[in-house]
Amino acid sequence: MAKQKAEKPARLIASNKKAYHDFFIDETFEAGVVLTGTEIKSIRSNGLSLKEAYVRIEEAEAWILGLHIKPYAQGSYNNVDPDRPRKLLLHKRQIRALFDHVRQKGSTIVPTKIYFERGFVKIEIGRARGKHLYDKRASLAKHDADRDLQRALKARQQ
Repeated sequence: MAKQKAEKPARLIASNKKAYHDFFIDETFEAGVVLTGTEIKSIRSNGLSLKEAYVRIEEAEAWILGLHIKPYAQGSYNNVDPDRPRKLLLHKRQIRALFDHVRQKGSTIVPTKIYFERGFVKIEIGRARGKHLYDKRASLAKHDADRDLQRALKARQQ
């Protein structure tokens, strides 16, 4: 009987907390991303920003725009534009579902996490609906109340 290798847990590279603040995330998808070698090396040294990133569907393909990957220091002429559009690898039915969602008013697709899984860079993208200001205030109030409750419980246990 052959031994099975224990799978390594996914290593989180970056998360987009602002996406959860600005949007209601309805459903998430895992997508691969097409990158060059120097981009991978830069990502391994934490040279990436997700803040302004969003996903667009064009000609039955998903593209991530606004994802900034810092040029690799030792990359020289192999470096590419840090803000170039990058293709996402999804199944056709997933792209169709995302496209149908985006056609609705107030809907978009935002990246929520980037992580390594078995040596590959994966992006978790979410179907999102925009929050109104009062929704954001309610979310902040709930977050503060939960934090106060956790502090009280911790103080009570000691």
